[in-house]
Amino acid sequence: MDHAELPGAGAPMEVGFISGGSQNEIFEIRRGDLHCALRKPPASAPAPRDEGILREWRIIDALTGSDVPHTDAVAVCEDASVLGRPFYLMGFVDGWSPMGRDILPEPFASDPEARAGLAYQLVDGIVEMGRFDWQKGGLGDLGRPDGYHDRQVERWTRFLDRIKGRDLPGLDEATAWLSTHRPLDFVPGLMHGDYQFANVMYRHGLPATLAAIVDWEMGTIGDPKLDLAWVLGRWPEDTAAEPDAMGYIDLSGMPGRSEVLDYYSRESGRQVDDFDYYLVLANWKLAIVLEQGYQRAGDDEKLQGFGPIVLDLMASAGEMASTSDYPATAPSSH
Repeated sequence: MDHAELPGAGAPMEVGFISGGSQNEIFEIRRGDLHCALRKPPASAPAPRDEGILREWRIIDALTGSDVPHTDAVAVCEDASVLGRPFYLMGFVDGWSPMGRDILPEPFASDPEARAGLAYQLVDGIVEMGRFDWQKGGLGDLGRPDGYHDRQVERWTRFLDRIKGRDLPGLDEATAWLSTHRPLDFVPGLMHGDYQFANVMYRHGLPATLAAIVDWEMGTIGDPKLDLAWVLGRWPEDTAAEPDAMGYIDLSGMPGRSEVLDYYSRESGRQVDDFDYYLVLANWKLAIVLEQGYQRAGDDEKLQGFGPIVLDLMASAGEMASTSDYPATAPSSH
């Protein structure tokens, strides 16, 4: 920290543990006028997590000065000899996360109408990612947007073949459908890759305000509309009837799926007539990603819990593919 000429040189350091798991560990750090969070892979994480943590840093650093809600980029250390793994420091966010709580904080816990803003702000994050000038931000080589949708089936089918250990009902139907369908248009943009309530933070109080999008390890230059499908894949049409559909946040008082979709279309200026394609792709792809965790679960109860979720997601993908009236489209020439 002194080498990076950060504030607080000579002052004692206060360190507090915030959270940690198999993917990353987060600590709160105070030193003089500096108040930040440290994020690094745990010692037990596989080597590729080092690349992931540096990828996260690169994205939040590129977002400096943008309208995408993000944590401030403070400093990065690629030298694993300092703490055992590469790490970075980001600005500490004074806000709250929907994860790890039985009920939402006030006033959202007692005022269902106030929760609508949480949903719209979540969508606003996707809108801003789509508006972000990723080329000017220096992220031109973060992904390969040309032919992005043409690669999805081959890439993830090949990935599943390497890890597959059981039959997944719905897989064949969804895979065949995705092989013959494409979106009506494709505007490359920054996408998070695991966008949901679990990976954002809100500011305290009203109005509902998105403070920061976090956990960028799957970030890439791809299709932001896929992030929207990630959000809406399990979102009910009637949130009053299915308030627990997401599994970890009370959706009652929030708009239904169609309302959320219409809001995105208005705010982004993008058409959503092809959204069935994105929903099938999101459910199919997420099922494959989670199946990897399930196949290596061992005694890990959290990873074991992915088992039935994968089956539900793939069955949903297959059902949507079988019932959608979205027409087949020829693959693009990229």
